[in-house]
Amino acid sequence: MKTIPDQISDIKEKLPDLTPTPPGLKAQASTHDLKDRLDWGEPGLTIIDVRDRESFDKSHITGALPMPIDELVELAKSSLETVRDIYIYGENDAQTAEAAGILRQAGFLKVAELLGGIPAWKAIDGPIDGAMEHENPGPDAYNVFSRLQQHAKAQKTNK
Repeated sequence: MKTIPDQISDIKEKLPDLTPTPPGLKAQASTHDLKDRLDWGEPGLTIIDVRDRESFDKSHITGALPMPIDELVELAKSSLETVRDIYIYGENDAQTAEAAGILRQAGFLKVAELLGGIPAWKAIDGPIDGAMEHENPGPDAYNVFSRLQQHAKAQKTNK
């Protein structure tokens, strides 16, 4: 007859592994893919904005690092590991693809092109920072109830 610890061990071995895992990195990622990873609470990724500094200052994804495309390799190599998960976006999908290719050729192994850039990120109500985003908060900015209603409407239309 088996002991109780042996019986528990046998039962544990028969159970399926139900450990939840975050969504993986894709070579071309939608804004929903990135938002899912951020909502998961996973800090193991970096978002890079390759647009010029003026565009970045006006509006960028919250937490994105400014690395203009002409300085991209130098800045990335000095601050990121080559195995880091990187989401990259530019002025348009063509610039994004170019920047991703540059990073891949420089030895970065996990680079995802964020398709649609800032407009697509705004369309799903992703968090945005920048001077243009916070100029005039409007009359309802401090009305919590109104803001919650607007958020609920945006979530319904984006599903």
